[in-house]
Amino acid sequence: MVSIVVPVYNAAKYIEDTIAMVCNQTYKDWELILVDDASRDGSADLIEEYIRELQDERIRLIRKEVNGGAAAARNSGIDASAGRYIAFLDADDVWEMDKLEKQIAFMEKTGAAFSFHSYEFGDEKARPTGKIVHAPATLNFRQALSRTVIFTSTVMFDTENIDMEIIHMPMVPSEDTATWWRILKSGITAYGLDENLTIYRRPPKSLSSNKLIAMERIWFLYRNIANLSVLESLFYFGGWAVRATLRRL
Repeated sequence: MVSIVVPVYNAAKYIEDTIAMVCNQTYKDWELILVDDASRDGSADLIEEYIRELQDERIRLIRKEVNGGAAAARNSGIDASAGRYIAFLDADDVWEMDKLEKQIAFMEKTGAAFSFHSYEFGDEKARPTGKIVHAPATLNFRQALSRTVIFTSTVMFDTENIDMEIIHMPMVPSEDTATWWRILKSGITAYGLDENLTIYRRPPKSLSSNKLIAMERIWFLYRNIANLSVLESLFYFGGWAVRATLRRL
C-alpha cells in the first residue's frame, strides 16, 4: 500500500480536485492522509464533507489546532501512515492518473528505497508550460548539492528499505531539500524516473523576491545541513545558480 501524505493549508480551491485526482489513480492500493495545518479558509470542513460523500475509508483527515508549517504537517502524516510506500503530494499540484502505478513498478524494478521522477511547470491553473525538469537516472549527495532537481510531489520512499525516522522533515527553511540531502548524505542513492508524471503549479508571484529567498535558503542549507565550508558552499552555489537559471528559461 502507498500512504499519500498531503499537507493542507488554505487549499479550499484545490482540495476537492486533489482528492478526486488520487481516487482516479490507476493504482488502487493507497491511503490518503490529509493533514490540515490550521487552515483559515474552511479546507478541513470541505475535506470532511467530501469524505462523507465518498464514503471511502482510505481517506483520512488529521486536523492540527495550531499552524506548524509543512514539515510538521508531513511528519504527522508520516507518523499516521500504514503503507509500505510513502508518497508526498502538495495540495495544489497535479499527478498523472498512472503516477503511482508507474513509480511503484519503477521502484520494484530498481530496488530503490528513494525515488523521484520528472515534472513540468504549470501556470496558476496547472496548465502545462512546456518547461520540464528531467530526472537523472541516479542522484547521490554530492550531485544533489548543485542541482535541486528533486520536487516534493514526485518523491516516494520504500519503508522496507529506508529508516522511517530519516524521512521525517526538519523544521528549517526548504525542509524538503534538507530532508533529501540528509538521506543522500547517509549513503542512500535516489533513483530518478525520467517520465513527466506531475505538474508543479506556480501562481504568479514576485520573481525577484522568490529568487532572493531561494538563494538565502540554499546558502543556509549548505552551511547548516550539508555542513560545508565557505569555499565548498561557494563552489556548489555557483553550480546551483546556473542550473536554477537554465531550468526556468
